Amino acid sequence: MHFTPLLTGLFAAGAVAAPAKDLAVRQLGGSTSNELEDGSCKPVIFINARASTEPGNMGLSTGPALCSSLKRALGDVACQGVGGAYSAGLAQNALPGGSSQGAFDEAKRLFNLAHTKCPDSTIVASGYSQGTAVMNGAIKDLDAEVQDQIAGVVLFGYTKNAQNDGQIENFPADKAGHFTYTDDVSPASDFLQQKVQSAGSSSSSSSSDDGSSSSGSGFGSLFG
Repeated sequence: MHFTPLLTGLFAAGAVAAPAKDLAVRQLGGSTSNELEDGSCKPVIFINARASTEPGNMGLSTGPALCSSLKRALGDVACQGVGGAYSAGLAQNALPGGSSQGAFDEAKRLFNLAHTKCPDSTIVASGYSQGTAVMNGAIKDLDAEVQDQIAGVVLFGYTKNAQNDGQIENFPADKAGHFTYTDDVSPASDFLQQKVQSAGSSSSSSSSDDGSSSSGSGFGSLFG
């Protein structure tokens, strides 16, 4: 499923209104969330790379709004912003990859952490403006087993859209949704929710198939 800027007008009316507490956080200078690094594993892990100049590691706009929307819809979601070496400075936009290697490495570290710490969790992710380049630069170089754990990624104002034909390099096209800016938070959240649900259905189906195979081979009676 692939969204383009042409769909903006269709989705703008459905934008999610942020809760009052989220607005208060923004007025105080952005938000920071380290629930993957500091907390316990949740069924869903959301990793976000903010736009240029946005404070905190989640930023001011799409990151906090998506985190809130996913938590309302899915319940147990761990939200994690890309901070560290990713400073979200304006100058880094001019680099060949659209951000710094340090930013890519920091995002990769978080995806790898999600995989090793919480192998049974479903990962979803988002990037806004320069953050979209960070997502592309990180995800394209992840090991296949880590990429497989990522159910979906939404890109707001993809800075590498023309160069990469709207896709994340070396990553399934149907897992990436391209949106414009903050008015598209609602459909972006819906996209990620659908991907999480699909990932859960696929996992359940695989487990069921494995169980049937075991039973058919005679191991089911041996192991109860």
